[in-house]
Amino acid sequence: MYLTIDGIEKSFLNEKKESIKVLDEINIEVEKGSFVSIVGPSGCGKSTLLYLIAGLDKADKGEIRVAGKKVMKPGPERVVVFQEAGLFPWLTVLENVTYGLKLKKMPKEEAKSKALDILKMVHLSRYVDSYPHQLSGGMKQRVAIARALVMEPDILLMDEPFSALDEQTRMVLHKELLEIWRKTKVTIFFVTHNIREAVQLSEKIIVFATRPGKIKETISVPSMKDGVMPDSVTLNTEQRVLSILQEEIEKVLKEEMGNDYSFKTNHIHRDDSGDMGSHI
Repeated sequence: MYLTIDGIEKSFLNEKKESIKVLDEINIEVEKGSFVSIVGPSGCGKSTLLYLIAGLDKADKGEIRVAGKKVMKPGPERVVVFQEAGLFPWLTVLENVTYGLKLKKMPKEEAKSKALDILKMVHLSRYVDSYPHQLSGGMKQRVAIARALVMEPDILLMDEPFSALDEQTRMVLHKELLEIWRKTKVTIFFVTHNIREAVQLSEKIIVFATRPGKIKETISVPSMKDGVMPDSVTLNTEQRVLSILQEEIEKVLKEEMGNDYSFKTNHIHRDDSGDMGSHI
C-alpha cells in the first residue's frame, strides 16, 4: 500500500490537564491514486489524523508510512488544503500559486509556466493578476487548491475545504476536484462532516466512531458511470453511512446535553447536506 496508518493513537490534555484520548488504534491502508474520505461525529479525531499524516503533529503510538518511509515531519509529497484558503492578501493569484515554487528556488519563468498550467486547470486563467479580496470564496479555495497542486504532491490532504461555501459553489468545486483527481492521479485523503459530499467524491468512505476516534466501518462507494452516480445509489449510500453513525450521534448528544437529552432514534432524518460534527 502507498499510505499506511498503523496502530495510531493520540491524546491531548484538556483544560484540567487530564489526558483525553482522541484516536485509538487507527489502521488504514490507502492505495496510490485513490480518493478516500473520512466522516464522523464532532470530536472523533478526523482532522487530527490528517495533521498526523501531514507531519504537523506526532502520534503517541503507531506510525504512518508513505511509500514505505515513516512520516517524521512535513514533506513536499504531502500538501494540505485547509478549510480557510489562507492566501497572502498582498500577493496576486499568480504570486500566491508560485510562492512555494519560489521557496524551492525554481527559476521564475519555469514557476510561472507551471502555475499558469495549474490555474488553467482550476479555471482561473483570467484572474492571475487579481488579489484575494477581489475573489469570491469559491475562487479563493480554487487558488488554494492550485497552490497545493503546483507543488506536485503525491498526497493531497484536504481538511473540510468546502465547508464554508454555499451549496451551489460547493457543487461546482466537487466537479472540478474530481476532474483534477482524474487528470493528476494524485492520492486524496479528504476529511468532511458532509455525508453527501463524501459519497459523491470518494471511492472509499471511512466512518469514525466518537471519541476516542475508532474506525467503525469502511464503505466502498459504487463506481460512477460516465462520472455520474444515479440518485438512488447516492441516497442508499448516504442512508447507509447515516445508519452507521446513528449511535455515535446519540453518544455525542448525550455528552453535550446531559439531563436535557431527549433524543429519539427514529427522529434522525437525512437533511440536504448530511452535516455531522466538523473540524476535529
